[in-house]
Amino acid sequence: GQFRLKTLILLFFVLLTMAGSQTQYSDFHLAGDYLLGGLFSLHTGNRSSPHLSHSRVPTCQLKIASYSYLRAMRFAVEQINNSSTLLPGVSLGYEMVDVCYFTNFIHPILYFLSNKHSVVQLHNNYTHYQPRVLAVIGPDSSQAVVIVAQVLSLFLMPQISYSATSNELNDRERFPSVFRTISSMEQQIRAMLLLLQEFRWNWINILYSDDDYGRQNLKLLTAKVVIILSLELTLQFFFQEAVRQNVTDLVWIATEAWATEPTLYNITDLWRVGTILGVAVKEFSIPGFDDFRVSPAEGANKQASDQTTCNQACDQCLRAARDADHSMRVQGERIDFNVYSSVYIVAHALHRLLGCNTTGCHKRMVYPWQLVPEMKRVNFSLLNKRISFRERGNTPNSFEIIQWNWDQPNNPFQKIASYSTKNQTLLFTIQNISWHTPNNTVPISVCSQQCEYGQRRKPLNVRSCCFECIDCEKGTFLNNNDLYNCQPCPADQWSSARSQKCYPRLVKYLEWQEGTAVVLLLFSVLGLVATVVISVIFAIHSHTPVVKSAGGRMCFLMLVSLIIGFINVPMYIGIPTEFKCMCRQIVYSFCFTVCISCITVRSFQIISIFKMAARLPKAYSYWMKYNGQYIFITVILALKVTIIVTNVIIHPPTPVLLVLEDNPSIAELQCNKSYKLALLMNNSLDTFLSILCFYFSYIGKELPKNYNEAKYITLCMTCYAVSEIAIFLVMSVYRGVLVTICDALGVVINLLGVSMGYFGPKCYLIFFHPERNTAAYFQSVIQSYTMRQD
Repeated sequence: GQFRLKTLILLFFVLLTMAGSQTQYSDFHLAGDYLLGGLFSLHTGNRSSPHLSHSRVPTCQLKIASYSYLRAMRFAVEQINNSSTLLPGVSLGYEMVDVCYFTNFIHPILYFLSNKHSVVQLHNNYTHYQPRVLAVIGPDSSQAVVIVAQVLSLFLMPQISYSATSNELNDRERFPSVFRTISSMEQQIRAMLLLLQEFRWNWINILYSDDDYGRQNLKLLTAKVVIILSLELTLQFFFQEAVRQNVTDLVWIATEAWATEPTLYNITDLWRVGTILGVAVKEFSIPGFDDFRVSPAEGANKQASDQTTCNQACDQCLRAARDADHSMRVQGERIDFNVYSSVYIVAHALHRLLGCNTTGCHKRMVYPWQLVPEMKRVNFSLLNKRISFRERGNTPNSFEIIQWNWDQPNNPFQKIASYSTKNQTLLFTIQNISWHTPNNTVPISVCSQQCEYGQRRKPLNVRSCCFECIDCEKGTFLNNNDLYNCQPCPADQWSSARSQKCYPRLVKYLEWQEGTAVVLLLFSVLGLVATVVISVIFAIHSHTPVVKSAGGRMCFLMLVSLIIGFINVPMYIGIPTEFKCMCRQIVYSFCFTVCISCITVRSFQIISIFKMAARLPKAYSYWMKYNGQYIFITVILALKVTIIVTNVIIHPPTPVLLVLEDNPSIAELQCNKSYKLALLMNNSLDTFLSILCFYFSYIGKELPKNYNEAKYITLCMTCYAVSEIAIFLVMSVYRGVLVTICDALGVVINLLGVSMGYFGPKCYLIFFHPERNTAAYFQSVIQSYTMRQD
């Protein structure tokens, strides 16, 4: 069925009657020369009597706001009675009637229009008709005010509403005697529009109650954020259901009718629904009002004897009212001042009508219609606030924007902005608004944002013409011919986020004139020259024991590989090409495998001579017979070729541009997109062989000195291990030119390690200790080793 939000918070009248009325005291009934009356919705229910009956209810559902407004009216009456300037010699009384929300406000109208005999007489002319009341204040609900005003205006009875904001009441022809101490809904809607404009919200959901309040206000606001145009009664069920269905992270905008409603604020887990903002009547402090209590009249109830006029003996309501005092205080004195000033408006109009001065007033018969022109002309200052009516019968009261704070129970409705009805401007007093968003950013709620430069349009869904703006990412740009897609930049160009064009990249590589390149070339040339010299020396002394113990003919295989490796170093310098990248990935890796496999097999062969020949003579004979060392080298090299070919297929050595993450304007030219993986594959076999070398060196550390290669091999393998660890650490952190430099530096170090570490000591013996380069010396060393073993 149709969802209807219908409620009436309060119906409150202040009645002013002429002297001579006979009344009795009760909880809410005080005698005086002039009687003020009030209608309150203290609890729900249907009762026929306009007075507060004696019948008790099982649960007294006190309306906190009603009790607060009651106090404001009583406080104003007592102030006026104690004043010697406003109505000197005249005292005011008051009478209050419970209208039970929406069910009992027609009966009180007739009651107040009746004469002292409780009869509404029919006359052709009501000019001299004296009803029970002289003026009516209230009620607060726009719908109730309109209904009451349609009757009271026929009698030109002054009516002041302190919280009805309906623009329908601006019609002075229909409602000539209606006044308001609150600005119209038009001003409230203007405040809402300024709030929406401040945060650039133009995509809004609107929920409204199916009553005059909701329907009329909807006409003033076009629709995304959630604005609720409703009275507060059924909103409690609505928000409880919203919490149950886990509706979160929205922005809710409340109208004045429920912007500071404590019963809604106290709903369990309501904070989860998001940020709640509201347009509320500006808070205005009334001096002495906080200390004012209902207790002076409480005792009168016990002495009441006339059950037709006294209040119901609902002690539960009074206790609940006192318990709710804290809630009323934190809610703030907002509507209270409107009620308070309404009483003063009637008093000032009566002051003018009775011609009051400092000594007294001219008491005479006053009819309701006589107060209307005087009320139009009121212009006085109340607590430093100017009170006067405009053409439409509204006082220029201001609104303020409040935010609900659940972490500040003593300040649940925090003011964040002020709205001036005179200037129609919104002035924010604080900037630290708590949003339910990441990093507390202002929520975005627009149909379609005005996309800025470098932002593309993304449709919200296939059926919506609304879109959101998405920044074009780095490396893309927005072409004005296609506003919905970001185009990628070419590989040699770059762009920052939100760009509309691409820019050429600065391409970096290891250039010839760089200091690092010069140092690498210098050491590679020195290594090359040294290796060539060693080759010549070994060729001249190839028949000597030192050369034979170093590997004999295998030494030349190693030396040739080292020479090729040194010649390959310049391939790491200059603009990378496919040929250079192929040489980097293949030449050095293959040459170094040749060297390390020869060193490994030579270490194993020496150990075999001194240890395996005696223990496994048959195996040793097969090793020697079939040239096991060459078979081993052949197998290793065949495996290496397989690894290299596979690596080339998986990771083609093609130059690629690598963009620096911290600076996209620079691209570094590298030989392989997966350079690290390619290097790992190439070095896997070399790593295994280096471990074997360390192992054989450790086993052969007690061999004859002339055959003990442990420390030299350890030196070579240490250079290899350190260089490989260093390059992989660098590659894990950096990319591009620095990796190329480290790779080339590792190549030079490893080649120099083998050339100088393995062959250098041999040349030293040849030149500086020729006596150790004889067959006799080698035989003596072997005999000495054999004797120690025995």
